[in-house]
Amino acid sequence: MKKTRYVAPSRNTVDAQVFARMPLAAWCEHAGLIEAREWPTIDALNAARSDGMRERFVAQTCELLADGLHYEQRIAERGEVATRERNWHDLFNALVWLRHAALKRALNARQVAGIACMGLKQRSRAQCALTHFDEAGVVVALRDLSLLPLWDAHDWHGLFWRERDAWMDGRIHVEVFGHALLEHALTPTQLLVGKALVVAGPRVSPPEAIASCAQAVADGDALRDPLDLRPLPLAGVPGWHPGNAREAFLRETACFRPVRAGRSYPRPLT
Repeated sequence: MKKTRYVAPSRNTVDAQVFARMPLAAWCEHAGLIEAREWPTIDALNAARSDGMRERFVAQTCELLADGLHYEQRIAERGEVATRERNWHDLFNALVWLRHAALKRALNARQVAGIACMGLKQRSRAQCALTHFDEAGVVVALRDLSLLPLWDAHDWHGLFWRERDAWMDGRIHVEVFGHALLEHALTPTQLLVGKALVVAGPRVSPPEAIASCAQAVADGDALRDPLDLRPLPLAGVPGWHPGNAREAFLRETACFRPVRAGRSYPRPLT
């Protein structure tokens, strides 16, 4: 069956409540860019950049695309992030650049290296993994390694219900990186599933986990294959979906799939 392409709601029809619910609630520092009645301009996005950020946002126009460069090459060579105006997908991509530039930069460098090796018409498995993570990635800071076997086995009831407190007390924390996930979160009924990189340590913090992922991606130690990524149904994270207040939700809902026979996952980054 052909998968239906997601179409984001128009700006004036988005249910305002989604901005108070995770994962969008975590981006409240950019509420003016996300929630205002009018679309932010390219200049407004650039004004939100941190000091020293090399990359800048440029309107994606026919004139820009006439330079013949691949999107990733343009970022690497010119520092120009082509951005469609009045577009949710590209707006969230810009916000991820604003917050996680080092990780974005690492992905870009690997993509450009892949293009140099494979050309513009073919893609390696590593390039596919980089794209999957860019669009739907989440970074998980894992302080309690006893949770990992539950995740390995797709024991979603155990991970999200029996260990519900772990998501509240910081033993496991998820940071959404993929801009397509953020776009899909505009529709409350979407059952979001992230593609996760995991960083483990007894005191690892979310910023440290992001930094570790950026370094591992840059060094080629992560995202060498799409199978490096773990599925994480975000609808199970307490408070992220109203349905998960019911225990049965974790047994009945389609996104909580059993593990495939023979499927295994790499150890977390440390």
